[in-house]
Amino acid sequence: MAKMIEASVAMLKVIEAWDVKQIYGYAGGSFNSTMHALDVEQERLQYVQVRHEQVGALAAAADAKLTGKIGVAFGSAGPGAVNLLNGLYDAKEDHVPVLALVGQVAHTNMNYDYFQEFAEEPIFSDVAVFNRTVMTPESLPYVVDKAIRTAYRENGVAVVTIPNDFGYVEIPDLNYDSASVPAKLTGIPTIDDEQVKTVLTMIKNAKYPVFHVGQGTRGATEDMMALAERLQVPIIITGLAKGVIPDSFDGNMGSAYRAASKAADELMGITDLVVSVGADYSFAQIMYTTHDFKYVQIELDPGKFGRHHHLDFGVNGDAKVFIKRALALSEPASPSPYYQAAKADMADWKQYLKKLSERTTDPLEYEQVYQEINRVAADDAVFSMDVGDNTINSFRFLKMNPKQKLLTSALFATMGAGVPGAIAAKMSYPDRQAFNIAGDGAFSMVMQDLLTEVKYHLPIFNIVTSNQTLNFIKSEQEDVPQPYYGIDLIDADFAKIAEGMGVKGIRVEHFDQLHAAFETAMTELKAGRPVLIDAKITDKRGLPVEILDVDPAKTSDASVSAFKEKYDANELKPLTSYFKEFNVE
Repeated sequence: MAKMIEASVAMLKVIEAWDVKQIYGYAGGSFNSTMHALDVEQERLQYVQVRHEQVGALAAAADAKLTGKIGVAFGSAGPGAVNLLNGLYDAKEDHVPVLALVGQVAHTNMNYDYFQEFAEEPIFSDVAVFNRTVMTPESLPYVVDKAIRTAYRENGVAVVTIPNDFGYVEIPDLNYDSASVPAKLTGIPTIDDEQVKTVLTMIKNAKYPVFHVGQGTRGATEDMMALAERLQVPIIITGLAKGVIPDSFDGNMGSAYRAASKAADELMGITDLVVSVGADYSFAQIMYTTHDFKYVQIELDPGKFGRHHHLDFGVNGDAKVFIKRALALSEPASPSPYYQAAKADMADWKQYLKKLSERTTDPLEYEQVYQEINRVAADDAVFSMDVGDNTINSFRFLKMNPKQKLLTSALFATMGAGVPGAIAAKMSYPDRQAFNIAGDGAFSMVMQDLLTEVKYHLPIFNIVTSNQTLNFIKSEQEDVPQPYYGIDLIDADFAKIAEGMGVKGIRVEHFDQLHAAFETAMTELKAGRPVLIDAKITDKRGLPVEILDVDPAKTSDASVSAFKEKYDANELKPLTSYFKEFNVE
């Protein structure tokens, strides 16, 4: 007689076969058969009890972003299922594989309006690439295996709804997984040398070309920098490519649009050729429509060609392969006044940021906080950046290298992603520093999961930049313009809240407290304990490069003077000034 096994245990064995190490969730009555299975399998699969299903789903998405492996989260029927949606949409928009297991009432109670019974498939119909309700106990492990394979293939969310009673039923103990066969095709489209030569010719014939570099170049850092120098073409990065090209590289202009550098926005405003290399750019509808330019796209997924701009030329293939072939097939360009002007413009911007960071007076500002973060961050740290003003500030002030990793909710941009991202970072990379950098608005949405950090002994560095304002939204209201409304926040002592949850809390109100606070925090982390710094900063707005006003030729001397005074930016010069200095035509 064949050996038998509970269907829910067989399902978890499938998940384990796909090399999943942890699963995030919160127990519920309609999920008890799987909870029992998690108890049985606890030596092989770690259940991480979060305090809100949203945090679990966001942590699963962060796991996938960090490791490339599928993240897994669960929620019980009804409210637990609905709470998953925020994190699942984050996974969908950032194109990472996530499996969501959803509880359902026993199949004998379905369609009887039973307590917490939901028609759950329609809820997930938009977010999921795979969305099924299990129909028999015997099919449970098979359906989950198929869901994982589909999530990997589509880089998306797979949802499996499980009637609770099915998990208890014993089924034959067989190998139900297909993990031994890769979930994705391993073949990569070849790149013809003639295609590369066409792109090189287009770059040579352009006056103001730029590389727009995305995550697809990860792993080709040195080659990409060498190509930029060889061809004398500045690099603009997408937000998620932060760190792929070191911030120390003087040909790196940073990111464009709002969470951006002055140089990147200025160059994007005058370029006549954008060469997109492994990039997905969600602000293209704004930044790519300011003027006409030629557009070249190097992209592995053929379905993505031309979706951000009219395509003048496309190369279907791995960005890293393209870069290497471009290096091999190109001749060094003559020293370019345009490239020198771009680098000088970026150096000007960096000097401005340095001045702001090194100020030693009160009131406390966010730049001073980032100066300390850079001081204590290890060269392989993981930064989980929450959504809001810290998006802008992290892109500008974090000094990152390719060994470090940046996590955020990039395209969905959900507030509250910081804590779950840091939890996932510490779970996936226990030996690396994990930072959660969040404003008071975002942190207050998920601060209950400091308890998760404590429960699992996760030494996470939580930094709350508290200014009692939804400052990102305040800036948008200012730009409309419209009266400020609905953006003020009641202050809280987040250090005391952290202490109440078992986390060392440190309140910082003045600059002269900042260094000691970070030293105390590092002591806590080295002892294996989480810590939180509550930095009480002002609601000052960072310089808005998207409405840059430093060129009198485009506005007036009076307007430039007012803009520079408001943002303490007297030293900033427009790109045109550097064009003149380097005799750029």
